[in-house]
Amino acid sequence: MEVKTSLLDNMIGVGDMVLLEPLSEDSFIENLRKRFDHNEIYTYIGSVVISMNPYRSLPIFTPEKVEEYRNRNFYELSPHIYALADEAYRSLRDQDKDQCILITGESGAGKTEASKLVMSYVAAVCGKGQEVNKVKEQLLQSNPVLEAFGNAKTVRNDNSSRFGKYMDIEFDFKGDPLGGVISNYLLEKSRVVKQPRGERNFHVFYQLLSGASDDTLKKLKLDRDFSKYNYLSLDSAVVNGLDDAANFRTVRNAMQIVGFMEDEVQSVLELVAAVLKLGDIEFKPESRCNGTDESRIKDKNDLKEMCELLGIEQSVLERAFSYRTVEARLEKVSTTLNVAQAYYARDALAKNLYSRLFSWLVTRINESIKAQTKARHKVMGVLDIYGFEIFEDGDNSFEQFIINYCNEKLQQIFIELTLREEQEEYVREGIEWTNIEYFNNAIICDLIENHQNGILAMLDEECLRPGTVTDETFLDKLNTICAEHQHFESRLSKNSKFLTDHSLPHNCFRIQHYAGKVLYRAEGFVDKNNDLLYRDLSQAMYKANHSLIKQLFPEGNPAKVNLKRPPTAGFQFRASVGTLMKNLQTKNPNYIRCIKPNDKKASHIFTDSLVCHQVRYLGLMENVRVRRAGYAFRQAYEPCLERYKMLCKRTWPHWRGPAREGVEVLMADLPVPAEEFSYGRSKIFIRNPRTLFFLEERRRQCLQDLATLIQKIYRGWKCRSHFLLLKKSQIVVAAWYRRYAQEKKYQKIKSATTVVQSYTRGWQARKLLRELKYQKRCEEAVTTISAFWHGTQARMELRRLKQEARNKHAVTVIWAYWQGTKVRREYRKFFRANAGKKIYDFTIQRIMQKYFLGLKSTMPSVSPIDKSWPANPYRFLDGVHTELRRIFHLWRCKKYRSQFTEEKKAVYEEKLEASEIFKDKKALYPSSVSQPFKGDYLEISKNPKYQKLHSAVDEKVLLADVVNKINRANGKGTARIFLLTKKSVVLADQKTGQVKASVPLPDLASVSVSTQSDGFFALRLKEGSASAVKGDFLLSSDHLIEIITKLHRTGATAADSEQLDIDISDEFLLQFKHDKVCVKFIQGAPKNGNSVSCKRKNNRLLEVSVPTTA
Repeated sequence: MEVKTSLLDNMIGVGDMVLLEPLSEDSFIENLRKRFDHNEIYTYIGSVVISMNPYRSLPIFTPEKVEEYRNRNFYELSPHIYALADEAYRSLRDQDKDQCILITGESGAGKTEASKLVMSYVAAVCGKGQEVNKVKEQLLQSNPVLEAFGNAKTVRNDNSSRFGKYMDIEFDFKGDPLGGVISNYLLEKSRVVKQPRGERNFHVFYQLLSGASDDTLKKLKLDRDFSKYNYLSLDSAVVNGLDDAANFRTVRNAMQIVGFMEDEVQSVLELVAAVLKLGDIEFKPESRCNGTDESRIKDKNDLKEMCELLGIEQSVLERAFSYRTVEARLEKVSTTLNVAQAYYARDALAKNLYSRLFSWLVTRINESIKAQTKARHKVMGVLDIYGFEIFEDGDNSFEQFIINYCNEKLQQIFIELTLREEQEEYVREGIEWTNIEYFNNAIICDLIENHQNGILAMLDEECLRPGTVTDETFLDKLNTICAEHQHFESRLSKNSKFLTDHSLPHNCFRIQHYAGKVLYRAEGFVDKNNDLLYRDLSQAMYKANHSLIKQLFPEGNPAKVNLKRPPTAGFQFRASVGTLMKNLQTKNPNYIRCIKPNDKKASHIFTDSLVCHQVRYLGLMENVRVRRAGYAFRQAYEPCLERYKMLCKRTWPHWRGPAREGVEVLMADLPVPAEEFSYGRSKIFIRNPRTLFFLEERRRQCLQDLATLIQKIYRGWKCRSHFLLLKKSQIVVAAWYRRYAQEKKYQKIKSATTVVQSYTRGWQARKLLRELKYQKRCEEAVTTISAFWHGTQARMELRRLKQEARNKHAVTVIWAYWQGTKVRREYRKFFRANAGKKIYDFTIQRIMQKYFLGLKSTMPSVSPIDKSWPANPYRFLDGVHTELRRIFHLWRCKKYRSQFTEEKKAVYEEKLEASEIFKDKKALYPSSVSQPFKGDYLEISKNPKYQKLHSAVDEKVLLADVVNKINRANGKGTARIFLLTKKSVVLADQKTGQVKASVPLPDLASVSVSTQSDGFFALRLKEGSASAVKGDFLLSSDHLIEIITKLHRTGATAADSEQLDIDISDEFLLQFKHDKVCVKFIQGAPKNGNSVSCKRKNNRLLEVSVPTTA
């Protein structure tokens, strides 16, 4: 990425409008267009930044860009908002000057995004640390909260700020943020009850309905359907690219980070829901007997739900909507409200409720983000407020009048501070100050804010005077008092030049602002300035039980009734603006002027007429003229000499003296008139931009000449280097070739010598071979003759030996036959007597062998539960077959048991004991066989809910489960925690964990259960024991088999207790305090599903009905 080293390098258009030549409105707009088309959205006017909204993401706000602009001179790099933020932050940190950044522009111009960029840059470049990062995160996360409650979708902007915001960020001496304070101005609360076509209400309403969970909406008595609420416009309820559900989660997270408690968040959401419910309240007219009209609420369901949310009695609020009480010093008069007045009261309450909630939010955020230390802080203020507003259709009302008044004050302080900054710099540099003529809009500000004859003062006077007060009487008063003012026009004023022009209606007046003429419609001025909320509604709100409502309506306190009228909206805003101006005048100002290029919210579109309109009312041309009235360009001596030193031979390439003397030598050598520049103490001042452009052109030509010289020297060096390299290479190649030729010659001589030697050695070898072959043939002939002779002798001996062997074998065979004949004749008589037994034994032996071999191949698996066994093929082996089956089963059981751990052995022992106790005795037992005994079903040692209970039990818990304790009075069950330890049985409350009963195991006499499939069991206590005071316990559990088995085992292993008896019967007696009650189990038809029911029949009988199992 190319890094520019100066504002003037590779400049697209003109980066600083002060240098624009020629200066006109057309050239100004064309320069903005050229830079906008090349994605250069920032342009300077001196130290003022013009920001064009690109309506898309650009890669100029990355962490790399932050580092690029960090600790750099303002004019060192191309125009950027980071340059202004860095200049302000460094002035605050290093020079101990409080700063303020004023961001202005119309809706959709990008003011909110600009303020976010400034804050994110400051957060990125200031210090690090856990506490500092927490403060930075809280400051940044306050934006989503305020945007949700103070921003809305308009025809010009999908995220338009409908309030003015001024934030003071406080820093310590190191430049690390400590906290902040937010001030809000003129929330557009009329939007709560009515929105223009194509616009939405504030974001929070849509975010709540889209992103809240179903349980939250149910608690707030809301529905997700926007169409059910009169205060929400439907034509723009859904905005493309705006995810209300995700934004709601972001707002909830931001509120948590800022420091809102969960109950505070819930209270805020309840008030938002109440505003929505308030809009659905409708009225109907009724006539009284005396002929007066009054109003009644049509459907009281919405009123009821709203009252439940706010904790207000329905009758109190209903009366406040129907009657108005007027109090004088000694009397109180109550009048009825007609339908129109009731709707006015409803909307006034909704607007006041929401605006006061917004003010409370700002106050609450300030409590969280304010600096904790009381030491002196450095302050950087960021002002994000409406720009000048002019509606072309003439529908400018009280809100536009107030906004434009604020912009007049900002323009006034901007001109004053800009001129003061210019004058201070001239004085600091020792340059003669020349007076600059400019338009001073103080006369317009005086027309609006004069305490005697100002428009706001007359509006307040009309609102406070007795009698009939209307917008027409207010306009008549303006025509009377302001008729002579040169910046005021109306149909009846003397300054109007359009007495016969109907484009200036009778109910309108026109003010000549610094940005142009604005036509205001007087309709609604009096009502909006009054901003009245009936005292009955304030008092009704104060009676609410809601934690937040009483704070929002303190005037409703009957003990503090104030008959004095509250201050008007105009008076409050004028006081706020006055405070803001005093605050700004104490700080060093930095300006960001935001401009939107088109009304379509689309990228790459530049509408000249729209931009020209904004340039006019932002006063940018006036700003340029003020800046250029003295010297258009100034630069410190060091960078000036470094940039232009190649224009003079005496300063090129190095100047050894002071930088100022070098600049003086340089300028004296150039054909520049002396009146075009002046020397300050640390800077040179250039009067006309043409002089600067002349210097830049000369520098460009010199750079081209220097580039040509560098290229010439470089090319000569490159050619010479290439020649020397070729020469060196030729020497190396020749040396290598001569070496190669000599090697080839040597190889040829060596090869010839080798051939001669090989021929000689070959002749000698062949001669020796012939001699050896002759000698070998002689030896082989002798050997062959000898072999034939020895073979003949051997064969003759072999034939003789074979003949002798045959003769000897014949004699042996004849003798053997003779001996056999003799033996058979002697033992023939004994053979027939013993042959049968030997044949039987042999047969039996073969059958047994076959049986065992077959059993080996058909042996079943080693699993103890495998009951298969090969069939017996021989009946006479039945006993052996059965015994082998038994021995094999015992062997595989032993082998299976050897794999058990101690814990598993204990589990099977418990299962075995359960089988001994319940098998064929209780119908519930078979279903429990496959269920493992878990013991601690509640995980009491891990669950924090039962930590208190676990600490109260000293011994190890063998079993923990939830059981139902049967009430002896009505047979109903109460959930209890059942704990079994080695010494006792503990019953505790399931919710609180409080121990209700603890029974030592020695005090247990027996346990009684039924034979059926129920889970009831009774703990029968020994008479006279301490635990038997309240009587026996009748309990019910889903794990009855496990509980009884563990009780039986624990009682058997305890050293100081006897064997615990288990009584299995469908009828048994229990001792309840002083009475004995019979518990009887019967089988009946299923009721209430398939559950077991218990009822008390009389004082002596509890009947348990168990459903019949199929």
